[in-house]
Order: sequence, then C-alpha cells, then structure tokens
Amino acid sequence: MDLILWRHAEAQEPEPGAGPEAQYRLDLQRALTGRGQKHAARMAAWLSRQLPESARILVSPALRCEQTALNLGRKFKTCDQIAPGESVESLLEAAQWPHGKLPVLVVGHQPTLGRTAALLLNLPQSDLSIRKGAVWWLRNREREGERQTVLMTVQSPDFL
Repeated sequence: MDLILWRHAEAQEPEPGAGPEAQYRLDLQRALTGRGQKHAARMAAWLSRQLPESARILVSPALRCEQTALNLGRKFKTCDQIAPGESVESLLEAAQWPHGKLPVLVVGHQPTLGRTAALLLNLPQSDLSIRKGAVWWLRNREREGERQTVLMTVQSPDFL
C-alpha cells in the first residue's frame, strides 16, 4: 500500500485574539496565499503524472487543504479524521494503513503529517518537519514475513 502525505501549501496567517473555539473555526477558513496557490498547482502537476487513477484522496476540512487538493482536478473526500489537531492514529485509520488495497493521498497538516512519517519510518524524532506544499510518498511492503515502510520520494514544490 502507498501512503502519500501532502502538506497543504502556504496559507494566510491566522487571525489573532479569538477564543479557542472561534480560533479553530477561523483556522479552518484560512485560504492559500498567491505563492501557496502556485506551489499547489506545481505539486499537483507532478502528482498527476505519478498518482494512479485508483488512488483515494482524503482531504482535511480546512479550506487551505481543499484548495491545495482542487489543483489535482480529481474527486476527493473531505475527512474530519485528518483535520488540524487530529492524531496520527486517526490519520492512519482513515487511510486504512497498512492494509488498504489502494494508494491513499492525504492532504493535511503539521505536526500530524510529520509525526506519521516519523512513526512509519521508525525515526526517533516524533516531530519530523514536512515543508508546506511538500509530498512524502511511503510504501508498505512485506519482506521475509516482516512489514517494512519504504520512503519512495520526498518532493518539494520549490524543486519542481
């Protein structure tokens, strides 16, 4: 199974001063910046060439993630399990890792994406940093009766 982690592209800064519940709602409404839109389009063009047609696409309900994913021009499912602040376990459950049959592209947030990559790669650092707009492509395979995670590629929109 392939799990592709795509961090949303650069978004507007959060609005200061609201209470926690209002702050969360405002955070979900943050849109991509012009630079973020360019990076999302660049990464989507690369992903379109690499991503199988059968891939499931799961997107956080945050506007910046939906705007990032729209650049692919494919259908996607908005998934509360990968909203800001959700856990690695929630993301992996939504993606059906490692037993899913189809590749899954997740468009989400830090620190959850970085923590997911670190966990799957057995890295000691729990807060691996994934740049805005970047993709980390992981593959689960079985070798000699043991499950392994392979890092297939890391791609940044700055290098496309």
